Amino acid sequence: MIRVLLADDHAVVRVGFRLLLQTAADVTVVGEAESGEAACQMYAPEEHDVLVIDLSMPGLGGLEALRRIRARHPRARVLALSAHDDAVHARRALKAGALGFLSKRSAPETLLDAVRTVAAGRRYIDAQLAQEVALAELDGGDSPVQKLSEREFEVFIRLARGASVQKIAEDLKVSASTIGTHLYNVKQKLGASNQAELTLLAIRHGLIEA
Repeated sequence: MIRVLLADDHAVVRVGFRLLLQTAADVTVVGEAESGEAACQMYAPEEHDVLVIDLSMPGLGGLEALRRIRARHPRARVLALSAHDDAVHARRALKAGALGFLSKRSAPETLLDAVRTVAAGRRYIDAQLAQEVALAELDGGDSPVQKLSEREFEVFIRLARGASVQKIAEDLKVSASTIGTHLYNVKQKLGASNQAELTLLAIRHGLIEA
């Protein structure tokens, strides 16, 4: 039996995923987390075979939670979910330690395939998206967003969604000056002068929805 910990901030989404996963005889949902913080606290390798986590959650966020869980438990098997099906999000999730990446826009039955594949210790990513990720790697990344470090990318996405420097600092549990430094670097690398331009860039590259 594959034991799954579900992490998503939307209760309705968790219910849908749980019902879908439990249609299979070999999969059971043994826990649910409503935030990145909760996922970090709840995840235990002896209790969970696969962590299915949404990347876009308020607070700590799924990407940072994934990074912290993998730092504590290097053998954790994680399937990252995202409302976006772009190579940037997939690449970031895989670099942070996820074994698989799945867009929420994928056909429902693919979730079961992805969970089984990740539980077996194998990588899972949609074939078309995998090609996009591979091409981005070969090209060195034609998007300026590829220039950002993992933490800079996290700060960039939060800023693009309208979060303040202080709120990001509180969520990531670092000082406001540290976030200010990241903000400076992000602006320099992306050629943006203010938060509005960062939001436009994120929308243009399909990283957030307008």
